[in-house]
Amino acid sequence: MTDLPWKWTAHKAVEELKSGRISPLELIDSCEKRIADTNNLVNALPTLCFDRARKFAKIYEQNKTKLLNNSQLPDYHLHGLPIAIKDLMPVKGVRSTMGSTLFKDNIPKKSDVLVSRLESNGAIIIGKSNTPEFGAGGNTFNDVFGATLNPWDTSKTCGGSSGGAAVALATGQVWLAHGSDLGGSLRTPASFCGVTGLRPSPGCVPKSSSKLPFHSLFVEGPMARNAIDVGLFLDAMAGHEYNDPLSYERSSISYKTAAESQELPNKIAYSPNLGFAPVVKEVKDICENISNLMASNGATVELAEPDLSGAIDTFHTLRAAQFAAEKGNLLKDFSHQLKPELIWNIQKGLTLTAQEIYEAEIKRGEIYSKFVEFFEDYDLLICPAAIVPPFDVNLRYVDESAGVKFDNYIDWIAITYVLSLSSCPIAATPAGITADGLPVGVQLVAPPRREDIALSSAGWLENKLELNKNVPMEPINNGS
Repeated sequence: MTDLPWKWTAHKAVEELKSGRISPLELIDSCEKRIADTNNLVNALPTLCFDRARKFAKIYEQNKTKLLNNSQLPDYHLHGLPIAIKDLMPVKGVRSTMGSTLFKDNIPKKSDVLVSRLESNGAIIIGKSNTPEFGAGGNTFNDVFGATLNPWDTSKTCGGSSGGAAVALATGQVWLAHGSDLGGSLRTPASFCGVTGLRPSPGCVPKSSSKLPFHSLFVEGPMARNAIDVGLFLDAMAGHEYNDPLSYERSSISYKTAAESQELPNKIAYSPNLGFAPVVKEVKDICENISNLMASNGATVELAEPDLSGAIDTFHTLRAAQFAAEKGNLLKDFSHQLKPELIWNIQKGLTLTAQEIYEAEIKRGEIYSKFVEFFEDYDLLICPAAIVPPFDVNLRYVDESAGVKFDNYIDWIAITYVLSLSSCPIAATPAGITADGLPVGVQLVAPPRREDIALSSAGWLENKLELNKNVPMEPINNGS
C-alpha cells in the first residue's frame, strides 16, 4: 500500500486511524494539500472548512483514549476520517449555498440530523461539494461557483447533481463523500467519474432538512471509490432518527461486510435499456459485457425488466409537485435569479391538478408492486447507469441520444429516474471504459431494503474488473 494517505481506501484509512498509526489532523493536512494540488483543475470542493475540521479533530484526539476503551463504540465508527458533504445539506457554521445566488451567503445555525449523526460516528467534515442550483440537473454547474469538471477529461461534465462529491473522490480529495439522489443525482456522477455510489431504500439514511419529511423519492446516500468503502459509509449513515419520520432502525447486516462478501446472486435480469431508453451503442456494449461476465461465472442471466409503462409521466408529475412545494415561494420574487430549467419545473408543479398528483401516487404504488413481483423471480436487475458517456461540460444537458430528441432537461436521465419510483436500493459502479478513455457505469438494482445484495454484487464486479483501481487519479486537463 502506498505511503500517500490520499491514495488509501477509506477502510484502510479508518484502520490506520483506529490503530493510532496516523491522526485525524494528519489526514486533514493530507486533504488540504491534495485539494490545493487538484481543485483548481476540477472545482469539486468550492467551500472548505479546515479550521472547523481541526477543531473537531483536536476534540476527538482529546477523547480518543476514552472512545477506544468504550466497548459500546460501534464497528462503523470512522475514527476521525475527513469527509465531504454535498452543498444541499446544512452544516452548522459552514457556508451552504445550495448552488443558488439566493443563498450565496447562507451560514446555517444548525446541521442536518445526518451531519450530526456522521460527526457522532467519527466523521470530520472538511468541505462542501459542488452541486447544480438546488440540485436540479445532471450537469454540475451554478452561478455561485461555476462548473465542476470531470477528472478523466476536464472538457467533460462529471454529471449531477452529486458531481462535486464524485470528483472529490476520483481525485483523492476525500475518502468518502455524501451524495443525494432524486432521479439519478448520485448514480450519474458515479458512472461519469468511475466511482461507486448507492441510492439506498427510502428511510435507510435519515435526514431532517426538508419541508416534505414524508416525501420518499429523494434520498441521501454514500459515495466512495469502491463498494467496501460505500458499505462502511452506509453503516455510519444508517439508522432511525426521530427527526425523520420515514427512517427505521439499522439492519443487523453490516453493509461493509456485505460488500466484502463479493457474492454474485443466482438469478439476474439484464436490461440494455429498461425497455425504452435510447442508450448509445458503446455504453450498451459495455453493459452487455457485464451480463455475459456474470453468466460465465455461474449466474443465470435473462433479458428482462419490470413493466415501466407510465413511469416517465409519473416521475415528472411527482418531481414537479415536489419542486413546487419546496421552491414555489421563490418564483414570484426571485425568478430572475433562478435558472430556466428550474423555473420550468416549478411552473409545471404549480399547474398540476390534485387529480394528476394522486393518479401519479397511485401509479407509483403500482410500479412498486410490479418490482416486488419481479424480484420474486430475480435476485438482481442490471442496466446502464447513463445512456451516454460523459459529454461536453458546456452543454447544459443531453438533448439527443441514439436518434431520440428530448424536449426537457431531465429525460436523458430517465434510465435512472424511473428506478427511483421503485424504492429499491441501487448501486452504481464502474463497468468499463470507452474508446475515448471515459468511464461507463452500471446500475445494480436489488429488492427493497436489500442494500446488502446491491453492495455484495458491486464488490463482486469490482473484484472481477478491478476498475476501481483507476481512482484516485490526477486530473487530465484537456484545455476546458
